[in-house]
Amino acid sequence: MKLHKSELTTERQWRAATGFDQDRFEKILELFTKSYLNLFGRSVAARQSELEVTPHLTSEEELLFFTLFSLKSGLTYDLLGLVCGMDAANAKRNQDLGLQVLEHTLKEADCLPKREFKNAAEFAKYLENEDTLIFDGTEQRMQRPCKQEVQKAHYSGKKSATRPKR
Repeated sequence: MKLHKSELTTERQWRAATGFDQDRFEKILELFTKSYLNLFGRSVAARQSELEVTPHLTSEEELLFFTLFSLKSGLTYDLLGLVCGMDAANAKRNQDLGLQVLEHTLKEADCLPKREFKNAAEFAKYLENEDTLIFDGTEQRMQRPCKQEVQKAHYSGKKSATRPKR
């Protein structure tokens, strides 16, 4: 892989590239490695040794770093592949694999939030111990107000869901 964690020399670089500081990365790496072994029964190196082509990611450490970098950077698969020395298809496959292992890791560590609820009562029970909930509603659609003064308060004029009449 072109991009290596050894290139990260400061905490700022660690956080910018992965979202974690180096200590937390090392802690999650230990759990990530265990999860990888639980899921696949052998290490990345052992699985990669069977391939006829040269692998881009040769260890659990590289896979975790690649996965966190891909999530943090938000690059397209073409650019992610370019930065990390692989093609877009491999970048997608490696990210999917890393996400699978990372999800398993967070689930095993009991750090993965519940994402689906059967009904509103189950959702309310799940959140009963939470003091504050934050909802991001910045991009929510709303009915366009009829009065011009009210419209000005809600619309910047830069976005429009309807075409203006001519």
